[in-house]
Amino acid sequence: MNRVCLLLLLVLVGVSCKKSNEDKKEKEVVIKVSTLNYDQLTPLLHKNDGKIYVINFWATWCVPCVKELPAFEKLSANYKDKNVEVVLVSLDFSKQIESNLIPFIKEKKLKSKVVHFEDRNEQFWIKDIAENWTGSIPATLIYNGKKRKFYEKSFDYEELQSELQTFLN
Repeated sequence: MNRVCLLLLLVLVGVSCKKSNEDKKEKEVVIKVSTLNYDQLTPLLHKNDGKIYVINFWATWCVPCVKELPAFEKLSANYKDKNVEVVLVSLDFSKQIESNLIPFIKEKKLKSKVVHFEDRNEQFWIKDIAENWTGSIPATLIYNGKKRKFYEKSFDYEELQSELQTFLN
């Protein structure tokens, strides 16, 4: 009798553990990040659809970039119903997308759209995005159909919100 009870108990525990592992797999979020070259990124930098775009150039290895990300996430959440779209353009190395970028997105629970950007012609695209850009990050472009402004600096939420207000008025 004891052996039967013990065997039954082991079977129930095994089934329970298997179900628990299946539940974890179902809840696991799959994150895919598109890698764009400059020709593919350019349309995102020049939309004229009535929205205000906040495009942040960053990388997981850039300490000031990581520090300011919560400000962009908060801005995205607070202004999503006001025709504002935040796009985070990662400049992480391509070979580190799976090992660094995607785990970072999961860990920080980033909700904004994230794209990975890679184009070796830096001499062209840096100046094409903003004539005064040295290539340093973090860097941010805010634009709508009427106005564009580029910032090669870090933001806190209040500064970012203040700059966005100049586009809303």
